[in-house]
Amino acid sequence: QVQLVESGGGLVQAGGSLRLSCVHSVSIFAINTMGWYRQAPGKERELVAVITRGGSTNYADSVKGRFTISRDNAKNTVYLHMNSLKPEDTAVYYCKLNYWPSSDAWGQGIQVTVSS
Repeated sequence: QVQLVESGGGLVQAGGSLRLSCVHSVSIFAINTMGWYRQAPGKERELVAVITRGGSTNYADSVKGRFTISRDNAKNTVYLHMNSLKPEDTAVYYCKLNYWPSSDAWGQGIQVTVSS
């Protein structure tokens, strides 16, 4: 059974930084993409950032230049480095893995709150 465990969320002031971590149980050889999504109250879940097996990255326009997705294969971990946080970044953040052949696994979600 695939497990994803997120950590690193919390409360931060606007302009501050946080780093989210997602430890997973999937072999790196089976991973197609790793990504972070978020869902704010009353809104649909949206893609924040994704990294492919080959290392290519893609970001939502709203976070470009502020957020960075990275991974440490030796630790089975994907990170989301969030800088210059804004109140509109407040949401529950979810880690998602797509693994071979084409299955998805989601983390339980972690709250990020940015105060103004």
